[in-house]
Amino acid sequence: MPAPKKDRYVDAFLDSIDAERNLAPRTIANYRHALATFRASGNPPTWRECKPEHFRAFLFELMKNEASRATVRLHFAALRTFYKFLAERHGLKENPLKEVQLPKAERKLPVVLSARQIDDLLAAPLQAKPTPKAPKWLPARDAAILELFYSAGLRISELAGLNVADLDPYSESVRVLGKGRKERLCPVGLPALSAIARYRQEAKVESGPLFLSKLRKRLSTRNIAVMLEKYVLLAGLPRGITPHKLRHSFATHLLDAGADLRSVQSLLGHASLSTTQIYTHVSVERMKKVYDASHPRA
Repeated sequence: MPAPKKDRYVDAFLDSIDAERNLAPRTIANYRHALATFRASGNPPTWRECKPEHFRAFLFELMKNEASRATVRLHFAALRTFYKFLAERHGLKENPLKEVQLPKAERKLPVVLSARQIDDLLAAPLQAKPTPKAPKWLPARDAAILELFYSAGLRISELAGLNVADLDPYSESVRVLGKGRKERLCPVGLPALSAIARYRQEAKVESGPLFLSKLRKRLSTRNIAVMLEKYVLLAGLPRGITPHKLRHSFATHLLDAGADLRSVQSLLGHASLSTTQIYTHVSVERMKKVYDASHPRA
């Protein structure tokens, strides 16, 4: 694409969102590219003279070139934000994008481990060969982390931020600081509590951060992700299993077993029920597979 001509409206818009909205440089670059792509398509008139048909033609061109739905929506998000800026700062009266409908966003279903795969993963730390010179308590720590991930459905940042005082083995729960610094109580199963107790006894962890590194500092999210990757390979599971996929598995297995959506929302710490609803789609898909494999008239 040739270098775009200078455009005072676009430059003012990009300067504005950079200064006022604190967007990432990559997002601003994406917005610049989206606006330039539109201006380079089909010789549209000036920004003020653009009509809905110009944007429909642009939408058709993107789809004809097999742009993904995410790409299409990114381009139009930039255009809509830009036209809102023109209305607020430059007196534009009619927003031509109001009449343009976009294809619905693709919603990929989360990857979920089977119960058998979860068992294999949780067993991996205590079956692995000990690493020379590593503290003897590391396998117990890793087993406790994996058990707690799956038992409570935590985010990786929530788990890394736990302190010993957050865990209450008597009420079988853990206090978690989630997104937006919102606290919630999460139930913890007996296998996870037992694994944590074993780790704490072997590592002599009495206070402060719950999960320690080899140097007895708080374990970072990066440390945890690398540790999980190691045991995914040892358990013979597909690459790409992340801490968040353990959270997906936690939620889906609860729904499979009959838990109601509101309870799962509360356990996950989701602000909106719509965020949790994607797991119902996963459960339905899993049930369909069972039905297709088992029912004589499927």
